Amino acid sequence: METIPVASKQALSTLDRRQFLRLGLGGFSSLSLSGLLQQRNALASTKGKHPNTAIILVWLPGGHSHLETYDPKPLSSSDYRGPYQTTDTVVPGIQLSELLPHHARVADRFTILRSMVHTGFCHQQGTHQLLTGFPERVLRQKPLYPDVFAVTHKLRYDSSRRIPNYVGVAPVNYSGPSYLGNACEVFSVTGDPNSDTFHVPNIQGQNLASMATLTRRIGLRKQLDHLKKKADYLNKMDALDEFETQAFNILTGKEATEAFDLGKEEDSTRQRYGRNRWGQQLLLARRLVEHGVRFVQIFSGGWDSHDYLKRGHASRIRSVDQPIAALIGDLKTRGLLDDTLVVWTGEFGRTPDNNYRGGVPALGRGHNIDAMNMWFAGGGTKAGTVVGATDEIAARAVDVVHPIRD
Repeated sequence: METIPVASKQALSTLDRRQFLRLGLGGFSSLSLSGLLQQRNALASTKGKHPNTAIILVWLPGGHSHLETYDPKPLSSSDYRGPYQTTDTVVPGIQLSELLPHHARVADRFTILRSMVHTGFCHQQGTHQLLTGFPERVLRQKPLYPDVFAVTHKLRYDSSRRIPNYVGVAPVNYSGPSYLGNACEVFSVTGDPNSDTFHVPNIQGQNLASMATLTRRIGLRKQLDHLKKKADYLNKMDALDEFETQAFNILTGKEATEAFDLGKEEDSTRQRYGRNRWGQQLLLARRLVEHGVRFVQIFSGGWDSHDYLKRGHASRIRSVDQPIAALIGDLKTRGLLDDTLVVWTGEFGRTPDNNYRGGVPALGRGHNIDAMNMWFAGGGTKAGTVVGATDEIAARAVDVVHPIRD
């Protein structure tokens, strides 16, 4: 398995773009506990000096079909290429599915990786491998090792913050902090941001009773500090201390309320993203980053396209086309794109051949761990390019980027 140390910026600067992509999302989180603590201590000595960088992970659970999105094969036979045509983009030589006209207009602002592979055939395994960097093959609901966002959150944790550091606008399924504990868990936001009644529990519309209860809990815990030396669950209590302290800061401050308030946005901006759940989730992600949240997950369900390429899968692709283009353009206009890395991916790709349901052919695609697409925008990445390639029917990567090895 290929991993890299995260001890210094100097080490990272020696990696070229291709080496960086080869590591995958999970490469950074493949650390031992002792290594993690060393990095935490190193960062603590330079607290406040790291740049205000951010990551927005857009996760398509189930795995989107790369043939119907970022790696169409117009010259392959009708048995493989699917029911849709291709469209040219603003970058000569790069074509996308006709379902992505808005993507085509901003293709000069992202890099497509067409040849990622791994060994996690089911949804849990694929998610764990991509987000932790470990070759997990057991079907676990939660990862055995912490995901990359939990690790980075641990390294940059600050209990004095008045806004969450790590937010999941509907968090990624099957992810989690594992042994790092609850203090490194994602701050989960559920509900529909497009709804007039949308609010974030315990932030928007909080009441004095809840704050008073939390104050009493923190006070009681401080009174019990002298018992910690005898407690065999010391680490769990410490984690809860940090978790509750930050929760108190968030509850009693106005910064988080401001960040989550989509009502502050112009109606024209909300329309540009799309007045639907998905569009407003992405607008909320931009707003959170703008207010200082460093890690944001966006979860868009329903991409397990074993059938219905002409119905469900196509409608989902169309629904994400406009808002993601709006997000990239908005980040660019507001001067946030250089310091914000947008990552778009699911846990694997799809097979080119029609798969079968109950012995009956279905116009859909099965799981494919031998070829998948993901793309990156911002964060200093070189835009308007394609890395890697698949074979003539998009069944296998021929220029392999393989981050997970035994």
